[in-house]
Amino acid sequence: MNYLEIDTPALVIDEVVLDQNIEHMATFAKRQGVDLRPHTKTHKMPKLAEKQVQSGAKGITVAKVGEAEIMAVYGQKDIFIANQIVGKQKLERIKKLAEKINISFGIDCIEHVDEIEEVFEGANKKARVLIEIEVGEERSGVIEELDFKRLLEHIKTCHNVELVGIFSHDGHSYKAVDKADCYDIFTTATTRTLYFSDLARDMGFEIQIVSIGSTPPMMFGFDIPEGVTEIRPGTYILMDCSQSNAIGTYEHSAASVLTTVISKPTNERVITDVGAKGLTKQTRNKGITKTEGLGRIKEFENVFVDDVFDEHAIIYNREFRQNVSIGDKVRIIPNHICPVSNLYHKAYLLRDDEVVETIDIAAQGKLQ
Repeated sequence: MNYLEIDTPALVIDEVVLDQNIEHMATFAKRQGVDLRPHTKTHKMPKLAEKQVQSGAKGITVAKVGEAEIMAVYGQKDIFIANQIVGKQKLERIKKLAEKINISFGIDCIEHVDEIEEVFEGANKKARVLIEIEVGEERSGVIEELDFKRLLEHIKTCHNVELVGIFSHDGHSYKAVDKADCYDIFTTATTRTLYFSDLARDMGFEIQIVSIGSTPPMMFGFDIPEGVTEIRPGTYILMDCSQSNAIGTYEHSAASVLTTVISKPTNERVITDVGAKGLTKQTRNKGITKTEGLGRIKEFENVFVDDVFDEHAIIYNREFRQNVSIGDKVRIIPNHICPVSNLYHKAYLLRDDEVVETIDIAAQGKLQ
């Protein structure tokens, strides 16, 4: 059926653009001589994860144990959880996954190691961990060199924990002022990550993986420094308003939310049937990814969602109102695609405006 026959609100994906995005990043990673481990929290769809692996990704990245479990059920064999995992329940689930697949996850302190050591006692495999380094995002990760060395010394005393790598996430690159600033953030973050990986090697550890993340530097095509073994971009596969603004084009925007015009109460106000529950209220307010409004109308130039209620999008634009009728459908490119994917049970894959496949968002809601 034609995409305009889909009931709304609905998440729709342009297959041609999707495949181009997948191929673009796979080619970039190959050219740079690094492994690609895309972050699947962007889409939460095993079908798309498999497309990424078939196009050359070594494995995938997830954010939560639940996402890892779903991806493993659908056949993924090499998964990294780019997060600190705390709690015996979650660690027991990872131990179970480790019996069947190659799984690793993040740590950044001695307390993490102690709990892992206890839970993995008697396991057939050691827990494979990567230490996160804080590189300016002001989130999780080791900050002080002394704390890092103490953590390494503690790992040496463990029987059930294997340090396989170092990782970081330069998420503050989204707030870069311009491309040059993004490059500075990327370079500083990568240099710091490599410094800590060298410290670990100096202390006798065989560091197999040095993993860096975030989409903006990869979309700009910055060269990956020697010593980095892996990249973990996520948003590149579907893109959104913020990433499109960073690179100055919307031609890579594969995903959008299909919505129906349900009211035109004034001569400039238009209401559609998707609100915060299907679009989110996220925006970016600074830097290269700064967005206008709460989403961009794909079919109209410079028309944006001005506000949302739970189930309503509010658009103030006189010309737009004159050009749409009650019942018309338009597509909204979200400001941030990752949380939007998590709001839907399925997505519709389109080619030449025809629905070619319905894809289950199987990891939707897997937050534990």
